[in-house]
Amino acid sequence: MLDETKENTRLFERIRRRRGADTEQMRRVHDQMWAGLESWVPPEAERIRAAISAEETAAVVDDFLPPDLRVASHDQLDGRMMPWTQPLVIDGEMATCATCGAYRDWLVLSTRDEIWLRCRAGHQQHETRLDTAWYNRHAAPADATHATFEDCLRHLGH
Repeated sequence: MLDETKENTRLFERIRRRRGADTEQMRRVHDQMWAGLESWVPPEAERIRAAISAEETAAVVDDFLPPDLRVASHDQLDGRMMPWTQPLVIDGEMATCATCGAYRDWLVLSTRDEIWLRCRAGHQQHETRLDTAWYNRHAAPADATHATFEDCLRHLGH
């Protein structure tokens, strides 16, 4: 039994030594491989570097719209409005002016996440059944911006 234990011990020691040598050899090969790769540069790299430096040295061109063509963003406006000449049907019900009974030729105003209806007579009412998403789906692009509410009313013929 004692001889068998000594033999097993010698066997395991040889295996450990061999593993250690193999591990060292693998580590050396690995280090050599990475050392070779660090100095290797792909052929496209020089072309890419040249293109980047050419872009950096090129004159900077302002490709943004000129000021007279720029439109204010929604957060820069107090509100938006659009004409709605036909009758406005909301949830199967025709919207009518609470004051004069008008049912067509509306101005639909969108301001502060609220929708207001304004009839031709100048009466305004808050329309809770409509929201900003509805307005955005139905509104055409803005054709003008105005400094005052009255200027916008004149522009839209009200």
